[in-house]
Amino acid sequence: MADPLKLLIDRTQTPIGELIVVADTEGHLRAVDWTEYEERMRRLLRQHYGEGGYTLEPARDPGGLTGRMRDYFTGRLDIIDAMPTRTAGTAFQREVWTALRDIPCGATITYSELARRIGRPAAVRAVGLANGANPVGIVVPCHRVVGANGTLTGYGGGLERKRWLLAHESRASLGPLLSSAR
Repeated sequence: MADPLKLLIDRTQTPIGELIVVADTEGHLRAVDWTEYEERMRRLLRQHYGEGGYTLEPARDPGGLTGRMRDYFTGRLDIIDAMPTRTAGTAFQREVWTALRDIPCGATITYSELARRIGRPAAVRAVGLANGANPVGIVVPCHRVVGANGTLTGYGGGLERKRWLLAHESRASLGPLLSSAR
């Protein structure tokens, strides 16, 4: 039997609550979630890596990822674009998660558009389920997906956080445009 995967866990305060950051020893982000959803995150880790298939040890700023998340919340939105992630999940889920990273900061798309982008226009519901199973939210920006009529729907951290993240990205992404217009 293989040794369990060693995962490192850290926490940081953000303007919208305490964020949990889980990384592997090679500096890849494995999970991100909010403190009040820690049990859900642990359940997903068990689902992906198996009962006893991983250990979770406290660490300060593993791989520099906690610091990068703090930077994101202070307005350095591009910092998440290059953050290394390594997730389990099905091939379909990983395909959806890859497509999420192509949504520009400050923009939103619908679930049906996301399904079209991966070449599966009829798989809207499956895309929604994969989006909801994303273990590295914010970095793989599932919050940028909205309902067919543009309404905010289904975010694992709650709709208020989704609203905040979208507003944060809109303000920060407009910043360079506003300062160059002066």
